Amino acid sequence: MSEEKNMQQGDQEENKNLAEEKNETTNEAQEVASSEQVSEKGEDSPSKDEVTPQAEVTEEKEVEPVVEVTSEVSENKEGDEPKEKKLETEDDLHSEDEDEDEEDHEEELPDYSEYSREQLVEAIEELAQQTTFKRTDRVLAEIVPLFEEMEQGLRTEALEKYKADGGEEDSFEFRHDELFNRFDASHRLIRDRKHSFYKEKEEAKTRNLVKKEELLSQLRELVDGEEATTSIKPIKDIQEAWKQIGPVPPQHNKTLWANYNALLDRFFNNRHILFELKELDRKKNLEAKKELCEKAEALDKLDNIKDAVIQLNELHEEYKHVGPVPKEVQEELWQRFKTASDNIYRKRKDYLEDLKGELKENLVKKEALVQELLPFTDFKSDRINAWNAKTKEILAIQKKWDAIGGVPREKAKEINKGFWGSFKQFFAHKNEFFKTLEGQRKENLEKKVKLAEEAEELSKSEEWDKTSEQLKKLQRQWKEIGPVPEKKRNEIYERFKAACDAFFNNRRSHQNKAEAGYVNNQKAKEAIINTISDKAKEAGGSEAELMELVEQFNSIGFVPRNAIKTIESQFSEALEAYAGSLNLEENETESLVIRAEMTGLQSGPGGNRRLNKKEGALRRQISELEDNIALWRNNLTFFANSKTADKLKGEFDQKIDKAVEEVKELKKQLRILRSL
Repeated sequence: MSEEKNMQQGDQEENKNLAEEKNETTNEAQEVASSEQVSEKGEDSPSKDEVTPQAEVTEEKEVEPVVEVTSEVSENKEGDEPKEKKLETEDDLHSEDEDEDEEDHEEELPDYSEYSREQLVEAIEELAQQTTFKRTDRVLAEIVPLFEEMEQGLRTEALEKYKADGGEEDSFEFRHDELFNRFDASHRLIRDRKHSFYKEKEEAKTRNLVKKEELLSQLRELVDGEEATTSIKPIKDIQEAWKQIGPVPPQHNKTLWANYNALLDRFFNNRHILFELKELDRKKNLEAKKELCEKAEALDKLDNIKDAVIQLNELHEEYKHVGPVPKEVQEELWQRFKTASDNIYRKRKDYLEDLKGELKENLVKKEALVQELLPFTDFKSDRINAWNAKTKEILAIQKKWDAIGGVPREKAKEINKGFWGSFKQFFAHKNEFFKTLEGQRKENLEKKVKLAEEAEELSKSEEWDKTSEQLKKLQRQWKEIGPVPEKKRNEIYERFKAACDAFFNNRRSHQNKAEAGYVNNQKAKEAIINTISDKAKEAGGSEAELMELVEQFNSIGFVPRNAIKTIESQFSEALEAYAGSLNLEENETESLVIRAEMTGLQSGPGGNRRLNKKEGALRRQISELEDNIALWRNNLTFFANSKTADKLKGEFDQKIDKAVEEVKELKKQLRILRSL
């Protein structure tokens, strides 16, 4: 576990990044509100379009009252009452997504001190599949020190045994087992995923900064250009694009927003139709915000309060970006939206109160499981199947336990100790049982030693086929024997493997020498290929002449392995050229070529077997293609009408047409093959 501390330090640094990300999100939410503030000073507006983070932009602001989203409930101290969220100003429409995990009831963690090494490994492997880094850090803080302590205990125990056997401490080398490797791999995976997650977030912020600076350049060109007086649509497009871009590095956020707002002020102040445009825009904003109010009011009918809060946060974000409305309805509209929000927060407060009752019910259920687990502590058996059956039962109880959920904080430690104490005791008895199986492993070692000796005798044989089968039989017996003592596992395996490798290397060397005689076969086949090609150019040939040449080609024998594909390709080209010179119909020409190629499969020993194998392969290809065609055609029915969907439909149609043609060609080959 020498690298565990470094991994924990990496986790702490990434947690710091997460905290900075949360602060940045809050700062950005506060700065975004300024995008709705449009100056109405006309000619008195500033002449410059850029400001620094320290500069102050003096303008006539139209800010609608908004409310502050704060934490509702704190359960850190006994007796604390849930506090209702308050929205005070519209600038406080921050996204609550980052705080949801903190506001929800904190999940109770098991008492990991009662876990075995196997359970801690399973716990971290399960943790490696999760994406909630906050929970991941809490669990790692519990289980990593426990696992390190167990690992140190194993090392100390191994050292004492080594010294008791006469070994010197300086020469002692402790080897970690598979459980340690699994634990370490999962821990590294968690660290790497977190590192990638935060690295990507920082890179995304930098990309967003570039995008926003590009939008500022576009906006500056519009403000300074002559076409700025003719249409407001380009400005709206830039505003929409700006809104869609995510967060930027916090040190640039204020400057970006200040420059953005200054340019917007210049745009509207430089137009004599400013008032009419603003009034029209505010009327549209009024309709948009009315719709958002209706959606917020409709959330009161949702049964799932968590979904309601999530959707309300999304409505807050939309409301913030809509823009100002006519002054005379500004306060009234905001109070309507605020009232709908407050109703949801009151329901959430009631939900958390109900959650306390649920935790008490969970406690009753878990107490029952503790009683159900007690008989397992006295279980004894001398059969593996019985232990495995009992293990399944106790794991089923564990699943019930895990599915129940949290309990009141003040009872969590006691109830966890009762459950996991019995759980651990059962597996301690099980481990004692399996220690007795060590004798069986010694017997397995004796059997494998005999197999290794037999393999060593066979390794010198030159009866390649017979000995090959004998060694394969020994390999099958090896797999059936079972495990041997860990200290001898690699040694006996390497001995057996070395004997097998020696024989198969000798056989391979023999085969390589045999391939030297294949060169003449290659030359003979190349000569026939040249003959077929020459006759194709002369024309006047016949199908009988071609089949005779094919028969000569197939009778020659093997060629060097590295020339097989080249010879086959040249032969196919020559066949096609010769068949094309016979003035046959296109389908007849194609049929002749296929029959000529299939004749090669039929000739020689095992011809029927090769034909059957080829037929099976063709049928499988046809079946797979027809299944794919049916699947693709079925998928086409699910596409909606859109540009993207039309493009995908076109791609699927091409795939289907290509597959249909392949099926036709394969079926033609199959008919010809069956006629042979």
